[in-house]
Parts: sequence; structure tokens; C-alpha cells
Amino acid sequence: MGFFDDLKRGAGGILNQGRPGNAGNMVQGAQNLSNGIRNIAGNKSVDVTFAKLPDSIEEFKALPQAACTTPFDAAALTIVALSCYPRNKEMALAMLDLLRGPRPLSGMDKQFINDRFMDGKDYVPRSYFKGAVPQNDYTPAVPYVITISENPYSYQDQGYAKLFVQSGGADSPRAIQLRQLKDGKWCLWEQFILSDIRQPESANPWA
Repeated sequence: MGFFDDLKRGAGGILNQGRPGNAGNMVQGAQNLSNGIRNIAGNKSVDVTFAKLPDSIEEFKALPQAACTTPFDAAALTIVALSCYPRNKEMALAMLDLLRGPRPLSGMDKQFINDRFMDGKDYVPRSYFKGAVPQNDYTPAVPYVITISENPYSYQDQGYAKLFVQSGGADSPRAIQLRQLKDGKWCLWEQFILSDIRQPESANPWA
């Protein structure tokens, strides 16, 4: 039984690896940073892979990515935490507080997240995992892979990183902003990944 099986029934239904793009001769010999391959546009995409998604805050803390030594890891863990929300709200909020470091969630932040999950929209965060599309009711492939990308403007504000992730139910990637602490650890600053996406096929009367 998969991590999301219970959620799909209710609704009606680590390892970092770089993914090289189609780089040309201009970028041969470019430095391999955070297991991602930088292409001719100056962009980088990183696949963050989870063999299993956490069932507790202790398992979350034990993930290799939980050190958040790169903004890519912190961004991927944001999606993992939000994916846990429909199963265990308090656990998911505790995960997000860990990711936010010295800036925990406010009452308004928590209410915003709760509002985004109303009307059975628990499929939105899992749509960012590889293989999750409307046609399969956003069922991710296993192991769980999230591709996080940067662009030439991702680091234009010192100490911040604005990264992007593609939903299987949206046309444009969504942003996650991270901020770096003095010790080098990256923390979640803001996320924009809970906007509406296309309905899963089982819930769409027009599909």
C-alpha cells in the first residue's frame, strides 16, 4: 500500500541526483554542483529522491535532506511536509516549523494552509512528485522524486534562493523561496505551491 492510498480512497478516487539536460559543447566541463548539471542558460535542475516518505517527525528529521545544506533539499522537503498535511495536520505543521528555522508559522500561515486544503484538494502537493498527473489521480512513482529547478534570477537577492517546481497538473512551474542562515543552512521563507491545479480525472465530470 502506497503512502497516498488512504488519501485517494478518502477523496474518492534520500538521495540527491542531478538530471543532466541536453547540454552542448559550450558547457562541457562545467562544475557539478549539488549533483545538478548547469546548462547553457545558467540553470540547474536537481532530482531529490526519497525511498520512503516520513510517517513521523522523527523520520522527517532523520532524512539525509533534513540537514538542508542546499536550497534544493529545503524546497523538496517543503513539498514532503505539505504532502503529509492531509494525513496528520499537526505533524505536517511541525515539519514546516523545522524547515522555517527561527521563523515558525504564524496563526495566519496555518489558517492559509488549512484553507488551501479545503474541498478535498489534498492532491495538490503530491502533484509535484514525478509521475503524478491528473490521469492517474496524482499517484506518484516510487521512489518519490521531486525535480527542483533554478533560473538565472534565482539568487539575485543575497542570502535568498527562489527555486521552481513543476506540478503535473499545471502549465507553469511554482516557486519556493529559501533563505540562508549564518551557519549555511537553508530555511523555508515562502512557498507558492498550493494554488489550484487541474482536478484529478476521477473527480472531473468532464474528463
